[in-house]
Amino acid sequence: MFNTLRNYQREWLSADLAAGLVVAILLVPQGIAYAFLAGLPPQAGLYAALLPLFIYAMLGTSPSLAVGPAAIVSLMTLESLQQLATPGSAEFSQLAAALAVLTGLFLLLFYLIGLGRWTTFISHSVISGFSSAAAIVIIINQSKSLTGMSVPRQESLADTLWYVLQHLEQALPAVMLLSAAAILLLKAWPSLCRMLITHRWKMMSELLGRSGPLVLIVLGITLVPALNLPAEIVGDIPSGLPQLALPHLNSEQWQSLLPSALLIALIGYLESLSVATAMARRAKTSGLNPNRELLALGIANLGAAVSQAYPVAGGFGRSMVNQAAGARSQLAGLFTLAGIILVLVVATSWFTVLPKALLGAIIVVAVIPLINFQDGLHAWRFQKSDGLVWLVTFMAVLASNAELGISLGILLSLVLYLRRSSEPHIAEIGRYKNSDHFRNVQRHQVSTSPQVLMIRVDENLYFANTHYLNEYIIHRLEQADGIRHVVLVGSAINHIDFNGYEGLLELHQQLQQLNILLHMAEFKGPVMDRLESTDWLERIKPGQVFFTASDALRELGHV
Repeated sequence: MFNTLRNYQREWLSADLAAGLVVAILLVPQGIAYAFLAGLPPQAGLYAALLPLFIYAMLGTSPSLAVGPAAIVSLMTLESLQQLATPGSAEFSQLAAALAVLTGLFLLLFYLIGLGRWTTFISHSVISGFSSAAAIVIIINQSKSLTGMSVPRQESLADTLWYVLQHLEQALPAVMLLSAAAILLLKAWPSLCRMLITHRWKMMSELLGRSGPLVLIVLGITLVPALNLPAEIVGDIPSGLPQLALPHLNSEQWQSLLPSALLIALIGYLESLSVATAMARRAKTSGLNPNRELLALGIANLGAAVSQAYPVAGGFGRSMVNQAAGARSQLAGLFTLAGIILVLVVATSWFTVLPKALLGAIIVVAVIPLINFQDGLHAWRFQKSDGLVWLVTFMAVLASNAELGISLGILLSLVLYLRRSSEPHIAEIGRYKNSDHFRNVQRHQVSTSPQVLMIRVDENLYFANTHYLNEYIIHRLEQADGIRHVVLVGSAINHIDFNGYEGLLELHQQLQQLNILLHMAEFKGPVMDRLESTDWLERIKPGQVFFTASDALRELGHV
């Protein structure tokens, strides 16, 4: 408990206070915008920044991660629920809260099984392809706010885009101009701050550079109403704090949310962890505990559920602002919480006249950096299978939804991994010059013996590749005469399963029929422990187990 508040130093207080208030100012428009993105009323985005902030401050291990509504999670919430209820309805809000419950429970389950140690089981290509496509989906979904058009709900993203293109004449020029000006301001604001503020005040320049949304909201609240533009506005936001309650759904509704909650838990956790890790490296600090983050985020999502919100995660933009503003601990998060409470109690009426076009602009500018085609191109150039995973994930998200895209990406990654490991790199090796080093005969000039075939397997031995290994060795023996010994070099084998063991038995029997002895060299301790638990060493006699490949070649081939 109180992980980042332990050993707190008094001189950190002013920095944490300033950072907390800056993030609170930024979080208000972001929270409202992300709530609309998720298909929820504006207050849901603010409620998502109450209990989750407090809980993460108590349990989290990152001093500056800002937990609350996030763009990707908001989109996944909308996609998960829009087939079950009408966005903006009371039933939709109940389902969103239930989704947060299940997301939190999945994160807690991950914590109990130690999933924090398995943070790389979803490849970077899947995450990058998903994020790039999700950002495009988010931008297209903002077409209604950015153009002032009335865009009915469509079956697919392509249908939405096609409808917008076909009905562009319905777009309101004043709203489009307002949206374009807002996007231009948000994009140009950081550069403008760097130009106007000298290098001596670099931190102030960086902090002000991230305050563009605040400037935009102030201008929108004060100037836009005076222009009497026909833009849709936020409308009334209930003042006061939410009533704490669990959502009431039937068993079928709970079951229907399980797949979506699982994927939101995975993506929300990976997004939060990547942000926290990036900030820890930037600040050159340690103490981030990936598994403890699961506990903190899990309970934070439960807190979001009981406060009439929806699933939450660590937000990149707010977290970077928090760190740039000088946050030293999660006390900054508690100050942010105080600021949000103050807004909910006394200032929600300020945002009533805020045009949704400005919120759409904030969302668009926030997600544009997520579009990264270079990742897919670099993956393709390095290894086509990784590029294919990126492309399939990207296209599936655009063509269908986030759940299908992520599922296909993960499945394809696993299939390609099994395919690669089922046909592992196998090298015939020999002695390099007069050393005890052994290298591939196809890459180096090495010394071998006509009586000895030395084979190195660069993969674990398991059910998918033992048959391939046996076929390789038998095929090689058919091409050579005079071989009396086969030495299996296990320097790259870290694990062997029961199928791998049976494959070795089959290989031994095949070699016996050819009057060839099977030997072993450089097998690691854990693998030998597994083999020694069987009668393997008795079966291969008079075959031997050698400590090094050099010993094997010296004794069997006299080289």
